Amino acid sequence: MSRQHSDDEPRKLSTPEQFVFTPPIDIYETDEGLVLYADLPGVSVGSLELQVQDNKLTLLGKVEPQIPEGARPLHKEYEVGNYLRSFILSGEIVHSEIEAKLSNGVLRIFLPKAPKAEPRRIQVNTG
Repeated sequence: MSRQHSDDEPRKLSTPEQFVFTPPIDIYETDEGLVLYADLPGVSVGSLELQVQDNKLTLLGKVEPQIPEGARPLHKEYEVGNYLRSFILSGEIVHSEIEAKLSNGVLRIFLPKAPKAEPRRIQVNTG
């Protein structure tokens, strides 16, 4: 009997002892845009890739195991791995103005909305 993968479970990569986790995400909407918070413990700015391509936002956070030199693990209660998550963005988001900040393992991404066009009256002329 095969077991299906759940988004809450880590996926194993081809390298030994390497997992990919789906980070928990909170998304809020403001008048100016969307604010996304992602928990990425162990990820540094240098090991974080964030990109937008074809209305798809992808974040990849890489984490290296923290094992002291000369030590060997005797007991592990959590797995170390990378974080991967993708989102399809609406056409309202201005890609060139997306901002991101990583602080204490929490990534904050601001996705600004394009300003809505103001209605304007169109004058109709006679023939």
